[in-house]
Amino acid sequence: MDLVEVAAEANPPVCRIMDYNRFKYEAAQRAKESRRKATSTGIKEMKYRPKIGVGDFDTKTRQVARFLGEGHKVKITIMFRGREMSHPELGKKILDQVAEQVASVAKVEAAPKLDGRNMIMVLAPDRRGQVRKQTAPDAEAGRERGIGPASEAGSSDGPEAPPGAGPAEPSGGSGVSDAAVPTPQTT
Repeated sequence: MDLVEVAAEANPPVCRIMDYNRFKYEAAQRAKESRRKATSTGIKEMKYRPKIGVGDFDTKTRQVARFLGEGHKVKITIMFRGREMSHPELGKKILDQVAEQVASVAKVEAAPKLDGRNMIMVLAPDRRGQVRKQTAPDAEAGRERGIGPASEAGSSDGPEAPPGAGPAEPSGGSGVSDAAVPTPQTT
């Protein structure tokens, strides 16, 4: 057993009689746990060109949304070459389209600006947008499980039919319903 100073800043300092190696081990475990819980945000970069195709644009923009969803900032770069430098409005248009498509999960941190042959914009994750996005599926899942306004008592209009029974026929019907008529299929 060792005499270990536990709180040096206290007045008077606090000491305990304990196993020093165990104290060091537990302190290292606490430090490791706090590092694991810490969120690390990095800056990811996505490069576009002014004459980008629709498919490539959609793919890159989905990747940007994924990065933002993971909590990273994203630097969007439009690379100009040759005569493309004379039309920076094309690059600005692409950056605006990217910002518009990821507006639900991101906010523009640095507005588009021309930096040599590149136009740069920085997007940061929008925490409020992610909270709204998470609450909507939770409400939908609650409705599926029978929790929520649609499943309150007194909301049904009569006895429930067993699953797969289909709509109830009115009394005195001919026994043929419109639902039983096959629809033509197109080939």
